[in-house]
Parts: sequence; C-alpha cells; structure tokens
Amino acid sequence: MYGIFVYDGVEPIDLGATVGVLSMARRIAPTLDYVTIAKNPGEVVCASGFRITADCGFDTAPPVQDLIVTGGPGWTEVARDTASLNFLRASKARVSSICTGAMILDAAKLTKGHRVTTKSAVFAGETAPSDLLSPDTSYCRAVLVEDGGIVTGGGVSMGMDTMFYCLARSHGKELAEETARVMEYGRALEANRNALGYITP
Repeated sequence: MYGIFVYDGVEPIDLGATVGVLSMARRIAPTLDYVTIAKNPGEVVCASGFRITADCGFDTAPPVQDLIVTGGPGWTEVARDTASLNFLRASKARVSSICTGAMILDAAKLTKGHRVTTKSAVFAGETAPSDLLSPDTSYCRAVLVEDGGIVTGGGVSMGMDTMFYCLARSHGKELAEETARVMEYGRALEANRNALGYITP
C-alpha cells in the first residue's frame, strides 16, 4: 500500500507523477493499492485551483508501506504545520518525496544529516527551494537521492523517475520497467539518469 501525502497547494503534475504511475502499474499488478492522505479527508485545492478528494485524513489513514510526499507551492504552509510534521515523524512507512516534498521532510527534520535533492529550477524572481534547505541537510543535483532510508526526487517531471524507482524497490524492477515501457517513458528514464545520475547506497 502506498500513501500519497497531499495538501492545499500541491502541484497537479505531482499527482500525475505519483498516482499516475501507480494507476498504470495496477494494470499489471491489480493488487497494488494506494490512498491519498491529507490533514483532513475531503476536498484538497491544488495549485491553480484544480480540486481533488483526499481519501483519508491523518487520523483515519491506513498503515502504508511507502509514504510519498508530493510537492507544490503549498509546501511552505505545510512546513509550518505542526500536525503535518508530526504525522510524518510518526510514520512507520518508508518515506519518499518528489520535488518540493523534500522541503517538508526537511522541516520535519527527517533529512537532518543526510543528502537530498529537490526542485532547483525556478521562474525569474523566485528563490530555488534547493537554496532554502536547512544547513544540516545537504543538497545534491541528481534525478534522485536515497540516503538514510529516505528517497528524495528532483523537480517537477523527475517525480516520475522517483516513482519508478520506488515502484522497483517495493514491487520489483520488472514491474517498474514494464510500466515505464507502456507509459513510453523508458527513454526519458535513461536520458535523465545519464544526464544527472542517481545517488543511492
């Protein structure tokens, strides 16, 4: 079971990277399951006003094997929300993030003393999230980083690469590769890895 951590201001493409990859993988592995988890169940207003419905809240979330923290401009609010940070700290799941989800993990002190990657490319006038990490968290320019048992993924579209990595880790390389092939993403995976690399144990 995967838990997808969502919140007001989550970026819709991060839902495509997480739920989208898992949805396609279920066509091959029908028992694969996932839920969306927010502070409270119900409507979540994503960046630009797109709306989704979170399956459960912190108090009703089922046990999950993998907890994926999504990114988006709403991360700044979540990083100051005590309930959200405590929920992440208390999780017994393998925790991963995509894009600026790493900033939330940093705020929760889950990445203290470890290497991470996150979004670095921004529009003019914005500050790169990678420049806002705590001094005790080390930024690495990479597609993804696995350090201290936590996987963090690079910005925006590289969330898909991170989800394929997590899928392979939890459900096997064969399922991840076949899902990527059907999604016609295999070449992109290879190109991204060749250009930026993975930092893993």
